[in-house]
Amino acid sequence: MRLHAYLIGILTNLFFLLTTLIVFLPLLVMALIKYLIPLQAWQNLCNRVLDGLAQGWIAVNSAHQNWLTGTTIQLEADADLRRHEWYMMIANHQSWVDILILLRVFNGRIPYVKFFLKKSLIWVPLLGVAWWALDFPFMRRYTKEEIDRNPSLKGKDIEETRRACEKYRHNPVTIINFLEGTRFTSAKHKEQKSPYRHLLVPKAGGLAFTLAAMDGQLHSLLDVTIYYPGGVPSYWDYACGKAREVQIHVRQLPIPDSLLGDYSNDAEFRQRFQLWVNEFWREKDILLEKLAHKSAG
Repeated sequence: MRLHAYLIGILTNLFFLLTTLIVFLPLLVMALIKYLIPLQAWQNLCNRVLDGLAQGWIAVNSAHQNWLTGTTIQLEADADLRRHEWYMMIANHQSWVDILILLRVFNGRIPYVKFFLKKSLIWVPLLGVAWWALDFPFMRRYTKEEIDRNPSLKGKDIEETRRACEKYRHNPVTIINFLEGTRFTSAKHKEQKSPYRHLLVPKAGGLAFTLAAMDGQLHSLLDVTIYYPGGVPSYWDYACGKAREVQIHVRQLPIPDSLLGDYSNDAEFRQRFQLWVNEFWREKDILLEKLAHKSAG
């Protein structure tokens, strides 16, 4: 049984590498053509082609993952999903598998998803260049110590967020934000003294900056809760077919204009925004607790 799972893991990774190699060259060529001709209409067309290539890549990978791993995805969605809308998606984060599952569930149902990446990830072989070609925003968060040493860095991360979001005004997009900022672990949960049972403390600032940068174009929030009844799998567990089931719960919330404001400088707005985030984060924690009880029973 262990050997069988190991072989499935190898095959899953080989298929993933093969599909990435096949789509890599067209992505790179199209991205270079886009940047060589700085006309907005032309770049919009190129972006649609690039997103189409990426969606095809995800569809093929989803098919072979479904075939090889046998992971069952249970989806419960209270949402009106459309391919030509702009969405902000937030989700709890427990494993790299979260991203693969989200891509499998939503590919073709909503616009192609983009998520903020650490700047260092641009050096990941093949994928780093692919993310660059697809206009994924690469971000660097500056620590308080770095800003103290170099005050000119203050607000630079916010400006980078604005520039990144500016690219998404012309073609429908779904922007994913993992509000916890990192994957959940018991150690991190204890260190934060999180008031939630199954979640880390949400970081509202990045969400607020993104909504403000899009200037009202993101008027619908997809609140996604990811739960693994058999325990949180590693990527290798998933590739080997050991993640037997994933439950995805989706609800759609409006983003009122009152949630667009100056998070950095307006204390009243910042407090109001944090209360809004904390409320639906509390509701997410209650849902995860119910799912855990149901799974245990």
